[in-house]
Amino acid sequence: MNKLMPITLLLLTGCVTFNAAAKPVNVKVYETGEQIEKPMVMSRFVELRNARKIQDIDFSDQQQNKVNLAQHHGKLVMVNLWATWCAPCIKEIPAMQAIKERNQDKDFALVPISIDENPDDIKPFFEQHGFDNYATWIDPDKNVDYIMPADLLPASFILDGKGNLVGFVRGYIDWTDEGIQPYLDGLIEKYAHR
Repeated sequence: MNKLMPITLLLLTGCVTFNAAAKPVNVKVYETGEQIEKPMVMSRFVELRNARKIQDIDFSDQQQNKVNLAQHHGKLVMVNLWATWCAPCIKEIPAMQAIKERNQDKDFALVPISIDENPDDIKPFFEQHGFDNYATWIDPDKNVDYIMPADLLPASFILDGKGNLVGFVRGYIDWTDEGIQPYLDGLIEKYAHR
């Protein structure tokens, strides 16, 4: 019986370690300071009081190349989670395209990430809705769950210039509202070079 004790402890320790690694990282990195005044349309946006370190994970682009959020360090990153089966996402994508174009010369990156289980559904979906120029990353295994919840779509998460989570909004909002761009400009100024 005593001979089994070390093996049992080793197995239990391995299980505990595995489960701990499967949880999102929630390490506070710094206090974010005074919150930026937000327009009414952004009332559900949460600017965190403490920036949170997130795990470094890989995704794929539509050509199956490995991509990573770290490639956008030095910019404010807006991660927009979506799926082809999400009706509000269809409404949100044209606004996301406009935000990306409007901010292409700023320290800003929009990173759409599809959580569709079958990435082959994305191209026909884009063709059907006229989103041919919309580039997205794909995450069929929902690895994004390790760093941010993907249980409500659409959802947008804001990362600072070092890839720390500083804010989020879950659910549909009207990204075409005139108050959005000045608010994004404030977020870029505050967080892109943190």
